[in-house]
Amino acid sequence: MRIESVCILGGTGFVGRHIANLLGNTRVSIKVLTGRRERNKHLLPIPNLQLVEADVHDPDTLVREFRGVDAVINLVGVLNDSPVKGRGFQSAHVDLPASVIEACRSTGVGRLLHMSALGASPDAESRYQQTKAEGERIVRDAHGEDLAVSIYRPSVIFGPEDKFLNTFADLLRIAPIFFVPTPEARFRPVYVTDVARAFTQSLARRETFGQTFELCGPQTYTLEELVRYCARVMDLDRTIVGLSDRMSRLQARILEKVPGKPYSYENYLASKIDNVCTEDGLAALGIHPTALETVVPRYLGRTGARQRYNRFRRLARR
Repeated sequence: MRIESVCILGGTGFVGRHIANLLGNTRVSIKVLTGRRERNKHLLPIPNLQLVEADVHDPDTLVREFRGVDAVINLVGVLNDSPVKGRGFQSAHVDLPASVIEACRSTGVGRLLHMSALGASPDAESRYQQTKAEGERIVRDAHGEDLAVSIYRPSVIFGPEDKFLNTFADLLRIAPIFFVPTPEARFRPVYVTDVARAFTQSLARRETFGQTFELCGPQTYTLEELVRYCARVMDLDRTIVGLSDRMSRLQARILEKVPGKPYSYENYLASKIDNVCTEDGLAALGIHPTALETVVPRYLGRTGARQRYNRFRRLARR
């Protein structure tokens, strides 16, 4: 399949920016839809990129913006539920994929790449994981002769400006004692550039059509091990205490009321399912996974001006 133009939903986010940068080194024309164009002009220097202000939750808008496009990449996802249109689990993870598929078919788009999440399951306690699974099912059922789909299920994603390790780092800086919820929860963190490469390298490859790829890094860690690693990298002497299940639930209920929701009850429920791969999707795509230890010290290792600048940028985008 020849891909000359791509429309990215969620292209201003953490993974989306990396995908856009990789595609910027090709001849593919890139259209990124965003609800706030002025706040995302930093993407404009990327070659062949068009930044369009648009409401991706409006079906008519999707039809208009998909015309003349060869492929669509849907990265839209939310970590916390909300009654606000487009910011809730049902709207972002279920209704939007359905609208994307309908718009693809009505405009002749023949390729769809969809971001799901490791742990997505209709049987999960977490509403986040339930809705991710429902979105996956909708996309998988849409695969056919007129629309070739691929689904990607990453573990937690790390890299500069991530919302995983950086959240722990921010809390470790201010808390002499750190209480770790669900300390034995298992993760296999995957580097953001590896995730972006999984999308761009499979864009036009027919052997990836109709396939689901689990994306993980090379090593499994418990949540407590990851917190302790962050403290070591930042050279912080902290007392780190793993919480019981009951205390983890209580902490989640408290922290989800804190501005920014550093931890929520949804996070607690999601942690009950190990976030590790059963299949090596990166290897299937010819990508060697990047070790966490080779990247994290670059952005958590020092607390100087550059790190504070990056933190302010993260806060400004929320």
